[in-house]
Amino acid sequence: MEASNYPRQQVGDLPRQMAMANDLAAADHVEQGIFGSPILIQYWQAALRWRLLIGIVLISSLLVSVVATLLMAPLYDAKTVIEVSREQKNIANVEGVDGKLAPNDAEFYQTQYSLVKAESLAERVVKRLKLASDNSFFESHGVDLEAIDDSAATGGGTFAQKRIDGATQLLLKNMEVNPIPRSRLIELRYRSRSPQQAANIANAWVAEFINATMDRQFASSADARKFLEGRLAQLRIRIDDAERSIVRYTNAKGIVTLDTVRDQEGKTFSTRTLASADLEALNEALVKAKAERITASSRLIRSGGDTTPDALNSDFITSLRTKRAELDAQYAKMLVQFEPQYPPAVAIRQQRDAVDQAIASELRRIVNGRQAAYTEALQRERSLQAQVDSLIGELSSQREAAIQQTIIQRDVDTNRQLYDALLQRYKEIGVAGSIGASNISVVDAAKVPKVPSSPSMLLNVIIGLLAGISLSAMLVFGLEQIDEGIRSPDDVKLLLKSTLLGNIPLTKDDPLKLLEDSKSDISEAYFSTRSTLAFSTNHGFPKSLAVTSTRPGEGKSTSSYSLAWVIAKTGKSVLLVDGDLRSPSIHQMASISNAKGLSNLLAGEIVSDHIHAEVSPNLSLLTSGPIPPSPAELLSSDRFSELLSELGAKFDHIVIDLPPVLGLADAVLMGRCVEGVIYVVQSERTPRRAIRASLQRLRTGGVHVFGLIVSQIDYGKHSFGYGYGYGYGYGYGYGYGSSDAEVKVVGK
Repeated sequence: MEASNYPRQQVGDLPRQMAMANDLAAADHVEQGIFGSPILIQYWQAALRWRLLIGIVLISSLLVSVVATLLMAPLYDAKTVIEVSREQKNIANVEGVDGKLAPNDAEFYQTQYSLVKAESLAERVVKRLKLASDNSFFESHGVDLEAIDDSAATGGGTFAQKRIDGATQLLLKNMEVNPIPRSRLIELRYRSRSPQQAANIANAWVAEFINATMDRQFASSADARKFLEGRLAQLRIRIDDAERSIVRYTNAKGIVTLDTVRDQEGKTFSTRTLASADLEALNEALVKAKAERITASSRLIRSGGDTTPDALNSDFITSLRTKRAELDAQYAKMLVQFEPQYPPAVAIRQQRDAVDQAIASELRRIVNGRQAAYTEALQRERSLQAQVDSLIGELSSQREAAIQQTIIQRDVDTNRQLYDALLQRYKEIGVAGSIGASNISVVDAAKVPKVPSSPSMLLNVIIGLLAGISLSAMLVFGLEQIDEGIRSPDDVKLLLKSTLLGNIPLTKDDPLKLLEDSKSDISEAYFSTRSTLAFSTNHGFPKSLAVTSTRPGEGKSTSSYSLAWVIAKTGKSVLLVDGDLRSPSIHQMASISNAKGLSNLLAGEIVSDHIHAEVSPNLSLLTSGPIPPSPAELLSSDRFSELLSELGAKFDHIVIDLPPVLGLADAVLMGRCVEGVIYVVQSERTPRRAIRASLQRLRTGGVHVFGLIVSQIDYGKHSFGYGYGYGYGYGYGYGYGSSDAEVKVVGK
């Protein structure tokens, strides 16, 4: 179908005037947050929209908290403070079973916090104070004794055990452990309806905590002593067996140990054995024999003359030599007077020869003695050498056997060291366990409280207020997520990605009557929309435009009439066409007949016979006329485009009120014949999904959309700065399906 002869804004074309319009619109509304109001403003707007619901929830929460506080029984808190030291008092300077603690305090104190709230400790308190048989204890905690007795009768377990279990759980429930930061102090609070009972239980709790700690220390010491006794007995048996093994082994190997030494670490070393001692003695004798043999050999070598030391030192040889010298002197003297054959001379010579023989015999005896001494020394050396060699072999065998002996001895030493260490530890634990010192001390004992700690009216009111605020926030958040309507003009840009043309306030008065007052809020709003449209094309205000919406009742007919009115107020001739051929309403707004109109012109009748001229200054009206059986078929021809061209020659501007988009084809067929369409959206009513679908349908059909008008904005719920001081509510209605459907003045 051909469009009208009026110039149309092409999709994607951004002329200078349109850019200027957008800039001016942005500058005009930047303070109002047209590009997205701050998140706090959005929260505030949501709170204003649901202020009635929020008020109901808050008041209900406060009433509930006040009533609950008045109905609560008074409770008393008894407080006691204890100090828990990491290290136990070591009076005897003997290390206990636990030994030295690790440098990290967190694990130790976290363990203490858990122990002080242990169920076993609560049972000790129950037994100490005999709470299981004390009915006043259960009554002070608001417990029904009949329920406990009935459960004991019907369930398993004895009656006494059921009461003990119930009392234990009550104690754990009402005991509060509060570690004091950066200190070794722990605050214990017990809560009860009876102040005296609260103080008694708090003090008993601390006393039993100290007793339980000491019992654990005694139990651990007893267990440690029992364990050490078993280990010591085992080690004694092992030491005895190892010592017997080493004795049997050394006897079998012939190892006789003379000396043993034990070092500081308790290791045993064998320094001397019988074989090593014998070898040492024989070796010394062998060395001495070798020296004697060498000496005898030297003397034997030098024994060939009479100048040897033995010869020179022999008294007998010396006397013989003296005797011979005397004989030599006598013989020489006698030869002076007598001949050698002189008998006395012969006798002297014979005596001298006898002396020489005696000297020679003595020298031979000395040589023979040295030979005998050498032979004896050599034999003794060889004998000792043989014995030494034999002992060396025996000692080597014993040294090889000593390796296994050392292994056995090392086992003996190890077991003896373990035995000594465990024995010493056994003695220390016995001493430490018998002292009974505790690392827990009471700083402040519990006193009987004089005033109740709860309920607190102020605290409960604050809790109720916070609960009401939280519940209100959740309800508002859920309702806001469910609501898909356009709650503020910001949503047009942010959620629909479209241009905002104007904001029409909600009013309780007839908006058409308010148009007559140029200072009214409605008049100002539509004049502002008209000013924005003046920049929507490259030739100024569109010569032909249409107004539609997603569904009936959103104010499109009122907007069509109002825009035509404000355009006519500028002195331009304007024709308002009621293009809704299914449920027309423009004739009702103008209070004129709808007997003939657009449907007649589409059927081929003359234009001039159907236009209601000058219903107001410069404003003419073309009603819809009789409702045709098939408006879509009637609009499918070129007649509507030709009709717009003919009417455009007579009027400066043409404004057409179109049917809604969803479910109908009329808006698409008629919107293609004008320069553009204005899309009206009712605030907080029309779902965004429906709006997006309708806009997509228009654009897919080739219809240019100038932008959106948000109608019926209740500025009493919104404070985003768009308002003009609008009043409150006027009814919008839309009766579809009948041309005579009765609606209010601004029903469409």
